[in-house]
Amino acid sequence: MTMDAEQQPNGVTAEEAVTTEATDGVHGTPAEDAADLSASSVEQDLDELVAKAAKADEYLELAQRTQADFENFRKRATRDVSLAQERGIGKLAKELLPALDNLDRALAAAEAPADAGHGQPEHHLTAGIKLVHDELLAALTRVGIERFSPKGARFDPNEHEAVVQQPVEGAESGTVVEVYQSGYRLGGLVLRPARVVVAA
Repeated sequence: MTMDAEQQPNGVTAEEAVTTEATDGVHGTPAEDAADLSASSVEQDLDELVAKAAKADEYLELAQRTQADFENFRKRATRDVSLAQERGIGKLAKELLPALDNLDRALAAAEAPADAGHGQPEHHLTAGIKLVHDELLAALTRVGIERFSPKGARFDPNEHEAVVQQPVEGAESGTVVEVYQSGYRLGGLVLRPARVVVAA
């Protein structure tokens, strides 16, 4: 009996045997297949963990940035409140200063020697004016407003307003020789410069 292809003893042709061997080489053993599947699963899990870690880092960065923004907002709000309070105090002081100036003038007039034939000044009136004057100054001091009278100091255009400049014997040029009106400051802010006479 003739055969188209040479058969192996087990009835499998040589071509089928080669194909089977090639297929076995590709798929491997069941243990190898399981190991490949397990490695693929671990790699997938690792990828998911890396992605989750990256997302967690992103959330952490966002939380830190939000916290920093809030802290900056809190500091800015505190600073704004403080500035608004200072502006309010300054506005009040500017309203009170003319009254204080008038009290200064009244007190100076009341304490001046009486003209001949006009008798003595009213001591009770003087004491009352002085009391109101001192109370006003104390109230301004309590809210941080400082009065300054720069007689004898060097002229400073940031704190002084020169009413006139004239030669004064014995005074160094650029020195304040007389104060017409006291200055007032709130912290480092000059509310009103002192009006002064400056030696030429």
